[in-house]
Amino acid sequence: MSLPQPDPGVLRKAQRGDEKAFTIIVRTYEQPVYNYVLRLTGGDRALSEDLTQEVFLRVYQGLPSFSLRSRFTTWLFQVTKNRVLDELRAMERRPRALVALDDIPPLEVVDAPVERAETIDAVWRAVEALNPDLKMALLLRDIVGLSYAEIAETLEITLATVKWRIYKAREEVQLALRRDGVVVPTATPAPVGVESA
Repeated sequence: MSLPQPDPGVLRKAQRGDEKAFTIIVRTYEQPVYNYVLRLTGGDRALSEDLTQEVFLRVYQGLPSFSLRSRFTTWLFQVTKNRVLDELRAMERRPRALVALDDIPPLEVVDAPVERAETIDAVWRAVEALNPDLKMALLLRDIVGLSYAEIAETLEITLATVKWRIYKAREEVQLALRRDGVVVPTATPAPVGVESA
C-alpha cells in the first residue's frame, strides 16, 4: 500500500499559496506523517503532534521551491526525517527523566483478542528498540508504504543500504520477539533483489 501523490493541480495551487489546496495536502498526509513521527519518538503523542505541525509548516514554507519533477511524498518524508532527527539530537543533549516502557501508549487495536494485542505491543516494543537508521527505513516501508526507491531517496542512501536496513530491522525485531517468547508468523522471504509487499 503506497501513499498516493497529490493531484498535480492541487499541488501547483498550493505552491502559489492557495490555502484551500494546502489544506487538502495536509488532510491527505497528516495522519501518515503523524504515525511515522509517533513511532520515531517512542510514542510521545504531544511531541509527535508538535513535530507534525512543524513539518507541515516547513512544507508550506518550502513548497514554492519544490520541484514538480520529484515525488511529493519522498520530499515530504525527507522534511519529516530531518525535523525528527533534529529533535532527537536536541533531546540527547537535554537532561531528561527516564520513561518506563509501560508508560508508552500502546498501538490501539479495537476488538482484537488479548493475545493479538499483546503480540502487537511486543512488536512495537521491538521496533522501538531499533537504532534510528533501521527504525526509519522499516517504518517508511511497513507503516508509510514507500517503495524501496522512495525510501532511498527520502533517507538519501543507496538502494542496497535501504534493503539491508529493512532486512536487518526485521531480523532484529524477530530476534527480540523470540527472546520474549512471542511467535509471529512470517511470510516466505522474497528472493534477493525483489521487493516484498
